[in-house]
Amino acid sequence: MALADYLASKYLSADQKPKKRKRKDAARSEGLTIAEDDVNDWTNPKAEGDEDDDAPTMVGNMLAGGLNKPAKKSKWVKVGASAPTDSEQAAADAILADAQIDATRRAEQDEDAPAIVGGDGEPEGPTMASGAMAGLQTAEQVTAALKRKEKAERKAMQDAGLDPTGKAQETIYRDASGRIINVAMKRAEMRAKAEEEERKTREELESRKGDVQRREKEERKRDLDDVKVMGVARHADDKKLNDELKERERWNDPMAQLLATKKSSKGGKGSKGGGKTYQGAFEPNRYGIRPGWRWDGVDRGNGFERKWFAARNKAKDRAELEYAWQMDE
Repeated sequence: MALADYLASKYLSADQKPKKRKRKDAARSEGLTIAEDDVNDWTNPKAEGDEDDDAPTMVGNMLAGGLNKPAKKSKWVKVGASAPTDSEQAAADAILADAQIDATRRAEQDEDAPAIVGGDGEPEGPTMASGAMAGLQTAEQVTAALKRKEKAERKAMQDAGLDPTGKAQETIYRDASGRIINVAMKRAEMRAKAEEEERKTREELESRKGDVQRREKEERKRDLDDVKVMGVARHADDKKLNDELKERERWNDPMAQLLATKKSSKGGKGSKGGGKTYQGAFEPNRYGIRPGWRWDGVDRGNGFERKWFAARNKAKDRAELEYAWQMDE
């Protein structure tokens, strides 16, 4: 006997058990076992070698008594058809299980199947702003939905007579107040204004010219008109070209005074306009106009033409010298 058991049996006293009334029905008390949670370990020591400290304390054959305990009867009263038997319940459970399996199989097939579209190519179901259907979809389904929407938008724009790319659309311009500006009208006004300014410039230049410049311009225009119908090849024996070169007067030609021309032989009439001109030497002027045929050779001007040519020559020489000095540096 262990020391603890000896001391417990000699010097310790167990708690008194609470008294309970006996039931009148003695038949129902058979096999009943009372399990007390506050059983003293000193009076009922555990078996040696039992390491399960957390297990509840079992007094007597509690498991056997619990199994033999009669089930309580329900006080609910069932109205209507009687409860099914075990065989009927098993058949009903089998039918429900088969229905659940069929529903699961159909759901899996619907998920794996491609999206169903209507006869006009539109998806059946809610769609988002991008054109794709709502919900989980594959990448191919989303791409097909986007292409379908893009095609529909392009067709709608073509039906409306618009360019789908937007490149052919005319830009709308507005002023500061928000009014639409007619670009074509503005361009026409600007073009007309530019033409009017160009015409005024030409008229001003024409007004500054003298009779000689106008006559030379008309002659050049006639020459250009003749060139249009003239052959390209010009030979040395071209009579018309040789006559033009012979009749051309050059102010620095030393033989001009010694050669008799057709114009000079006709009483001094050698002017391009048909009038008489001076046939001697004279100082050049800005316009290249020859003096009158009655001029006596005396220059009665203020010398402006001489100073004008001298200033031009001086400016030209100075520019050439500055350029030469820059090259030397």
